[in-house]
Amino acid sequence: MHAFLVSAGIVALSEIGDKTQLLALLLAARFRRPVPIILGMLVATTLNHALAALAGAWVAGAVAPEVLRWGLALCFLAMAVWALIPDTLDERRVANFAAGSAFAATAVAFFIAEFGDKTQLATAALAAKFDTVLPVVAGTTLGMMLADVPAVLVGHAASHRIGARWVRWLAASVSAALAAMTLLGVSLP
Repeated sequence: MHAFLVSAGIVALSEIGDKTQLLALLLAARFRRPVPIILGMLVATTLNHALAALAGAWVAGAVAPEVLRWGLALCFLAMAVWALIPDTLDERRVANFAAGSAFAATAVAFFIAEFGDKTQLATAALAAKFDTVLPVVAGTTLGMMLADVPAVLVGHAASHRIGARWVRWLAASVSAALAAMTLLGVSLP
């Protein structure tokens, strides 16, 4: 129980103001589907943190930091380009597609954004410290959800006041900024 509570607390606190919290806000404003976004976050975070707990230490030792930095930067640039592409489906198909795409887009975006992030590294370190995987993964996942679900709800509430075009440009700008920060080795506070 100690490993679970410590893991949840550390990740919830470290996630405040993190790029994935901003990503949750932007995805909610873009897709306007909070439930698939929250489920996508849960799936991506659970998978990402499980992999971190099982293999985080190995990855940190096997992948050069420079390669990891460039890979993350390219992923953020791809997200910036994707954010600028407006949806082209007709209104009859938007309801079904948007719910599915919100889940898939969130799951992929969160998995990529968390790769090499401080919460993934914290998960690996906590699993090593406590010599247990399941309570650490459950705790770190809960910590992420405690910090990011409110961002989804705020983004969803504000999305009705913000045009889709502005959301795309904001998402593209944030992703491009994250790519530049990753390349320059600058981290968010």
